[in-house]
Amino acid sequence: MPIYEFHCMKCNKDFELLVMSKDEVMCPACNGRDVKRLLSGFSSKSDGQFTSSQGSSCSTCSATSCATCGQ
Repeated sequence: MPIYEFHCMKCNKDFELLVMSKDEVMCPACNGRDVKRLLSGFSSKSDGQFTSSQGSSCSTCSATSCATCGQ
């Protein structure tokens, strides 16, 4: 059950949603159905250090290192 990132074309908000194969996606802010799936970043752990495909910070916080927030 993957979590996808979406952008609502109606209210211009981004959101994440756990999507089953046949679920209809609606924006949680405005219930809009005109949404686009975004290309999600990812992170990996190697030798005890996290790295992110989004550069120096995660999408879930504003820290410059995952060691800062412990994620």
